Amino acid sequence: MKSGLGLALLVTMSAASAWAQQGARLSVEDALDLAAKQNLDLVAARARRAVSRAGVQIARERPNPTISFGALRDSPHESLFIDQPLEIGGQRARRIAVANQEGSLADVEISALERQVRRNTREAYFQLSFAQAETERFQRVLELARRLEQIARDRFAAGDVAQLEVIQAALEVARAEADHKVAQQDEKVALSQLNALLNEPAGTRWQLVDAVQDLPAAVELPQLLQLAYSSNPELQHLAQEQKVEQSRRSLLKAERIPNIDFEFGSDFNSPPDFQSGPRGQIALSIPLFARNQGEIAQSLASERQLDAALAATKRSVAAGIETAFFDLGAQRTQAETYRDSLVPVASKLEALAEESYRAGKADILTVLTAQRNVQDVEHNYLQSLLSVQSSYAGLEELVGAPLK
Repeated sequence: MKSGLGLALLVTMSAASAWAQQGARLSVEDALDLAAKQNLDLVAARARRAVSRAGVQIARERPNPTISFGALRDSPHESLFIDQPLEIGGQRARRIAVANQEGSLADVEISALERQVRRNTREAYFQLSFAQAETERFQRVLELARRLEQIARDRFAAGDVAQLEVIQAALEVARAEADHKVAQQDEKVALSQLNALLNEPAGTRWQLVDAVQDLPAAVELPQLLQLAYSSNPELQHLAQEQKVEQSRRSLLKAERIPNIDFEFGSDFNSPPDFQSGPRGQIALSIPLFARNQGEIAQSLASERQLDAALAATKRSVAAGIETAFFDLGAQRTQAETYRDSLVPVASKLEALAEESYRAGKADILTVLTAQRNVQDVEHNYLQSLLSVQSSYAGLEELVGAPLK
């Protein structure tokens, strides 16, 4: 029984160790969700919402009363007054509206940062997938080089080739081993960058569910433009700035209605007339000269400038999306061409060259040239796939909304 328990414990520990080395499963959507919740830049930016809420709280405050006490040699000898300003004309409500609109402007800025983090996370995810694919590719290259070296040694032992070809094959093995080690280090760098965006420990390993070879779904240009007009961060920011300016102008107009100061209190110690007597007055400033004319004119000019900036930005965003859309299409076409034509043909030529060398019908330089050609084609294929993913991430950020 003890042996059985020990065996079960050993199997469990081995499985746990293998799982830890392999890492938890992580899809690109999981990575985006983790970054949205845990990214430290976003956490810091979202803390600004508390500042916006405090601004609304400040706008809700009412004027404080003023209490005055006087003591004179003349009669009456003492006096006590309370002065309470009273805001009229809806100034407080408009001040609160300005604070709310400024808070919404901060939310738009946070949303823009969320889009940027989303793009960086998507790119880092597929950069890690690309690095893993490169490591696997160099592992295959190393296996091919070792196989070619063994063929050269066998032919040299049989007296078919000179020792020079064995040395050349050994050199290719050494080069492949070095490239494989570099690829492994590049994979660690990519993993570290992804973990930094996700705010995970640097040594956390992931089993990526989505591969760089998984091309994103096709998107349509009219739908992208329509979505961008309502979601693009720059357009949202300018539109919110317009709302803030309109609220400020409304407040400036309300401030032209003067506040009323109510003063009430009592005089004391005025013998022989009275010992105490009530007293009150009302103060009202007359808006005769300063009526916020300059401020309102400045606000109108700012709104006209924002209208022009919004129209220019809208056209710029449309042009940028069109460019990104066609660039994505070009990158996708290139990747599909490599996948469907170039990679299969290069792999077939490499296999034929190796077989010809094994049969003594070709020299080693022919095989090495074929192997290097297939390496270049496979590397370019992976690079084109990464370019597709990067273009897709850039297009999504420019649109300002997740692309499903």
